[in-house]
Amino acid sequence: MRIFDPHIHMTSRTTDDYTRMAAAGVRAVVEPAFWLGQPRTNPGSFTDYFDSLIGWEPYRAGNFGIRHHATIALNPKEAGDPRCRPVLDLLPRYLDKDGVVAVGEIGYDSMTPEEDEVFAAQLALAVEHDLPALVHTPHRDKARGTRRSLEVVAESGIPPGRVAIDHLNEVTVDLVHDSGCWMGFSIYPGTKMSPPRMVEIMRTHGLERMLVNSAADWGVSDPLLTLETGKAMLAAGYTDDDVDRVLWRNPAEFYGQSGRLDLSAVGDAGPAFEGSSILRGGS
Repeated sequence: MRIFDPHIHMTSRTTDDYTRMAAAGVRAVVEPAFWLGQPRTNPGSFTDYFDSLIGWEPYRAGNFGIRHHATIALNPKEAGDPRCRPVLDLLPRYLDKDGVVAVGEIGYDSMTPEEDEVFAAQLALAVEHDLPALVHTPHRDKARGTRRSLEVVAESGIPPGRVAIDHLNEVTVDLVHDSGCWMGFSIYPGTKMSPPRMVEIMRTHGLERMLVNSAADWGVSDPLLTLETGKAMLAAGYTDDDVDRVLWRNPAEFYGQSGRLDLSAVGDAGPAFEGSSILRGGS
């Protein structure tokens, strides 16, 4: 089983996590720019963070045979802070970098007018830079936030097939499925989605435009829940090819639209990766 996690925050994770991920079959990741938990007070903090996402973290991942790409944006949590608004002026220099495969995470936290403006501005940047967009749906009032997100996406002119609407659940999946956007699901303990629920969603909606991620970050999360979802699919009767489609080919197709996704030599093992094996079904 090969795994491409299309949304994981490795800046928050340890080298032990990379070791476990490599042993489990994770060969590629995309790390979206996000809120670090402590509010940032000036654009310089973002500059250092973005530099790390395109420099240090790909190097760190590469030591474990994992290909790392990033998405860059002013995240929804900080989009309404006037101290952070100048970050929008910094984004073009990063959106031109080879390792950046989308604009994201963008979208809503509290659905304020300020967030409206920043969301629209960053969708315009995605169009200008010919990049896909990764959209975060809010934790509160998710259905209304998802509908509003889809409206802003439609107004932006970006093709829906170049947009992933993330953190979906049973309440919001139909909205996004009908829009033509990609459907993102975070397998995240307690607050988002579980492997059994994800399998039931796939039974109902199929595998097309489905993106399954761990969204692992500084919260209570697990970077191997993509693997657990693959195992749940197999136990439910899906084939190895079905699992490969969801956990590898779908994210490769979505981010491949950037023209910058580089999966060459994926799986070439660094020292920490040597001797590991991919376990299927506990064998």
